[in-house]
Amino acid sequence: MPTVQRETRDQPEVLAFLARADERSALLYPAESRYGLALPALLSADVRFFVARQDSRALGCGGYTLIPERAAEMKRLFVDAAARGRGVGGALVRAIEHAAAKEGARTLFLETGVKSFEALRLYNRLGFVRCGPFAAYRSDPLSVFMLKPLL
Repeated sequence: MPTVQRETRDQPEVLAFLARADERSALLYPAESRYGLALPALLSADVRFFVARQDSRALGCGGYTLIPERAAEMKRLFVDAAARGRGVGGALVRAIEHAAAKEGARTLFLETGVKSFEALRLYNRLGFVRCGPFAAYRSDPLSVFMLKPLL
């Protein structure tokens, strides 16, 4: 089982994950339907960021930012293709949920794409349900908006 810790996002392994995530997203969605935070925004102090590791090797990453109404939004969850199916995504989401709840968030929101089948399966399995656009998002036929109450 991987360990998940809060880490900086400007590490070479993490930057490589984010670049691969952007490349994959660019193959699936037009630019106007890609909402992942760009690196400068991701480096802001407002984003709490986590890395999953096993034997010191990074397997995945993701983070969140607090949003109004005692909520948080998950950002840039990515698991290396070789590590998928091994519980890495679930471990990252649980760490994000726990940390956001400790900061007072009562709901965790996310936006993902309709063609991101692995992500949608993960989020459904972890108890997220579909909702409408939240925060500054607008309705987009290529987006899926989800939420999960935090205990």
